[in-house]
Amino acid sequence: MKRWQSVVVWLRAAMAGRGEAVLLALAALALGLTFLQPGWTGRRALFDHVVVLDVTQSMNVEDVPLGGRSVSRLVAAKEALRSALDALPCGSKIGWAIFTEYRSFLLVSPVEVCANRKELRNALANIDGRMAWSGNSEVAKGVHSGFDIANKLPGKPSLVFVTDGHESPPLNARHRPQFDDPVGTIAGLIVGVGGSQLLPIPKKDPTGRPLGMWAADEVMQFDPRSQGRGGSVGGESMVESAGETALPPAAASLGSTPGSEHLSSLRDPYLRLLAAEHGFEYHRLRTPRGLAAAMQAPALARPVEVRRDLRAALAAFAFVLLLWPQVRLLWATLRRRRSAWWEGRRRRRPAAAPGARRTIGA
Repeated sequence: MKRWQSVVVWLRAAMAGRGEAVLLALAALALGLTFLQPGWTGRRALFDHVVVLDVTQSMNVEDVPLGGRSVSRLVAAKEALRSALDALPCGSKIGWAIFTEYRSFLLVSPVEVCANRKELRNALANIDGRMAWSGNSEVAKGVHSGFDIANKLPGKPSLVFVTDGHESPPLNARHRPQFDDPVGTIAGLIVGVGGSQLLPIPKKDPTGRPLGMWAADEVMQFDPRSQGRGGSVGGESMVESAGETALPPAAASLGSTPGSEHLSSLRDPYLRLLAAEHGFEYHRLRTPRGLAAAMQAPALARPVEVRRDLRAALAAFAFVLLLWPQVRLLWATLRRRRSAWWEGRRRRRPAAAPGARRTIGA
């Protein structure tokens, strides 16, 4: 107790201006300690993601509210991903990929977010529908392809798959593609983006020039093969059921709309089904903050040993010690000037004339 009392007495003396030499010595000591690289090691939750962004033409439907107006699903997804990127803690990694036709394609392997934030933002900003090399959108196969990419990368990053779930050609609910992806090998998150109302799909040429809307006679309205689409990727089989009653509830309502496949909406039940089959989480995109929180969920976290550096704190402490005498002097000067100003104002105030004060009722 006496030791702490002596420390308090010394601090008071320093603040009174009698310990400036001691303050200088402490500042020098703090700066000297920075050369020893002091710090400690602790566990911290970091994240390692490969984000696959659907760039097929249904993602151009403008049915997502953002900033008081409706924007396309792709624009809303990119804005939310930019915010999620900024929210990830330093030490985390993120990479970008796109999905079109029946597979995902890696653009940027996962890199540390703080050191490469500008480059990651620029890469994300330049992702658009002109990167699509086909008009097809076989989402289930795209998720499988994204799974394969993440599974082969060092560290097996988690997969974040952003899509509206619109399959084109449409799927027969009784004959869905199924893969032998082992559940639990990687963590994952499927993000659904879009509104619930069926809306026309904008048509664009390969350069991105608008060409109106897709018409009913320009879009395949039914599954072209009664036994499901052909196996375009390895390890694919078909889920077959004897009747509609044997289908899972979500599979029975995949969101396919025969006769209206030129219109699009978020296929929410279908995406929930895909997420459950792969052991992934599902999140419907509503706000950028919500996506940032979903991408930092405990299920996607990777607890790692992180060294916390004390050099910046010691340097800041030394800076305060060096500036304290000048700050104290400046504060005393300001107080003297304030007191002098008030004294001068009091002297300039005219005195009241004798007998000028009146009493109530006089």
